[in-house]
Amino acid sequence: MTSSDRRAFLRRASVAAAVPAAAGLLGLGLPRAASAAADDLPDYAPVPAGALGPAVNESGYFVDRVRGNLYWVTDGFYQSMFLTTTEGVVVVDAPPTIGRNLLRAIEEVTRARRRPSRVTHLVYSHSHADHIGAASIFGSGVIRVAHAETKRLLKAARDGNRPLPTVTFDDRHELRVGGERLVLSHHGPNHSPDNIFIQVPSAATLMVVDVIFPGWVPFKNLAESQDVPAWIAAHDTVLATSWSTLIGGHLGRLGTRSDVTLQRDYMRDLSASTRATIGKLDATPFFAEYGPTGNAWAVFRSYLDAAAEQAAAPVIAKYSRLLAGADVFTTSNATALVNSARIDQGILGPFGIHP
Repeated sequence: MTSSDRRAFLRRASVAAAVPAAAGLLGLGLPRAASAAADDLPDYAPVPAGALGPAVNESGYFVDRVRGNLYWVTDGFYQSMFLTTTEGVVVVDAPPTIGRNLLRAIEEVTRARRRPSRVTHLVYSHSHADHIGAASIFGSGVIRVAHAETKRLLKAARDGNRPLPTVTFDDRHELRVGGERLVLSHHGPNHSPDNIFIQVPSAATLMVVDVIFPGWVPFKNLAESQDVPAWIAAHDTVLATSWSTLIGGHLGRLGTRSDVTLQRDYMRDLSASTRATIGKLDATPFFAEYGPTGNAWAVFRSYLDAAAEQAAAPVIAKYSRLLAGADVFTTSNATALVNSARIDQGILGPFGIHP
């Protein structure tokens, strides 16, 4: 790809500058020979224009004011936010794909506004490395704030890129710095056991990571959530919270209340389709094919894959023009719901109690 091609792609999709960093984070290489395999890649539905965010700059990031003294930063894949104050800067999350571009964005804003550029506080939304794996770039002098469970998880991880929090809380914590206020709250597990809500009242903004994906369907397997029922319930908790702008931690644009409602509708439709599929899918062919060989895993996999594909089909058809990636991740999201129905709700289909 030539430099002019790359710049054009950045303008169209606002994400290309982050591809090398994201590939490194995922442990993927980008060999030149990979282009030869492009013919084997699947075709996906076009991304609705409303799902895309603003173009990143030549350094690979976009920074803009949300409201008041609150700013957000994105590379098209991940998001962070920071609050400028009279005493310094409060940052929420430090995704590795953005990396030191976060420092550049802070310097750009504070220099223009003639505000202190020193980062005094760093808030962790949760413990996952893809959201706080660049936390070490702020050095040892910063005050790190997180849920108590985040500290426990990071102690076990022993990752130098994710220094331990210095201030923790269980249910609620108000962080006041230089005339500004952040309200941190824990509403139980959702994406992870420690994932918190971060409100900035002066900007009418809520940051909740890995729950809502504005303009897009959720990431695969319902964002790899550890507690599917709690993750689904978090949609209602988000809507019950006071805010006008949502920062979801992923992709290239900010969120609205309509985005949350639309994703909740998607989840309700997918859940209903999953329950209906489990109730009517005939498992006889799977048992007939693999049962006589004693291959129990083949029975499970073939049934579960068929159930997920059947449950996903009508939802993909309905949402492909409404949410980006509906044809990409809806089947894997249905897989998560099929497993959750079996494990969390006792809806076992053909694997239920024998009469």
